[in-house]
Amino acid sequence: MEQKDELMGIPQLIHFNAMLITGALFIGILLAEYMTADNSKFIMALILLLSLGLLVTSADFFIEGAKGLARRAGIAEIVIGLTIVSIGTSLPEILVTSSAALDASNTPGSADFAIGSILGSVLVQITLILGIVVMTKSVKVRPSWLNRDGVIMLLSVMLLIFFVWTDGTLERWEGAILSALYVTYIVWLLMKREAIRLEEVEDAGEYEIKGSNWSSAAYTIMIIVGLGFAIYAANILVDKACHLALELDVPHSVVGTTVSGIGTSLPELTIALMAAQRSKGVAIGTLIGSNITDPLLSIGIASMIHPLSISEKDNGLTMEIIAPATVLGVLLALIFMRRSYRFERWEGACLALFYLVFLVVLQLNR
Repeated sequence: MEQKDELMGIPQLIHFNAMLITGALFIGILLAEYMTADNSKFIMALILLLSLGLLVTSADFFIEGAKGLARRAGIAEIVIGLTIVSIGTSLPEILVTSSAALDASNTPGSADFAIGSILGSVLVQITLILGIVVMTKSVKVRPSWLNRDGVIMLLSVMLLIFFVWTDGTLERWEGAILSALYVTYIVWLLMKREAIRLEEVEDAGEYEIKGSNWSSAAYTIMIIVGLGFAIYAANILVDKACHLALELDVPHSVVGTTVSGIGTSLPELTIALMAAQRSKGVAIGTLIGSNITDPLLSIGIASMIHPLSISEKDNGLTMEIIAPATVLGVLLALIFMRRSYRFERWEGACLALFYLVFLVVLQLNR
């Protein structure tokens, strides 16, 4: 009887439902692709939305499998959070930008899409998503997050923008530097994990979803299946987004900044909302951590695959509007955090409003 209850526990039901949703989205994409031969705008938009959904659910499936396997290997919860979860929640961005980089030599505008996707992801997370989270419940901010991770987040975004601004191209060696800096950051955090544990392990532990007693083989299958579906969804997403941009005569950077930027940030939104409901600052920590991974590791890997050059069709949108808005959004969030080390609801509303104003400006200038 106990074994039966265990098999039908909440974690197992969550994983089972995630499998059903992931499978349904995959089948939906296949049906939509073969529903029409001329790839109408409606069908491409439908496939785009289904791909975003599949990317998010499969990435979450991958994260849960990796976390479960790590627990069975005896890896500490705090180490799992600093490594697997931070990289896992950025898996959609990593896969989307890498897929765009692979396609950069064949599809004009793919590089615009990749860079716009990363900057858009950072901007939407630190303004709209953080604003939504804070509007649901005011949260405290740990000074250590500002002094350590907040500053690193700002410097990461500014370094990425500087590399792109210098000659309009993110070269392979620049991507290698960004990736190396991220690895250095992770190693540094792991070396300080005992000090960090004393500060934050209580908060981190409360929001860590406890795994089931599944076997290592089951978790390995979750990792393989989740990663496979995520890679497939990322490829479809980039392909259909680029085609839709051409059909609607919309710059690729705009599609990357809005559709892809918001879609790939859904895992962070889910985790942050769950954390905020428990009145802890883990929500802010999650978003800051992701916004370090994206401008360093995600785009760094992509540019090492293929140099990312902003095309003439971008019309200056990336460097003149998207990049400055991203830096301003990060600065505004950090100022609010620093003001009283507590995020109030009105400050969250200001952040969300900032993103809406950005969308209006982007629309007027595209």
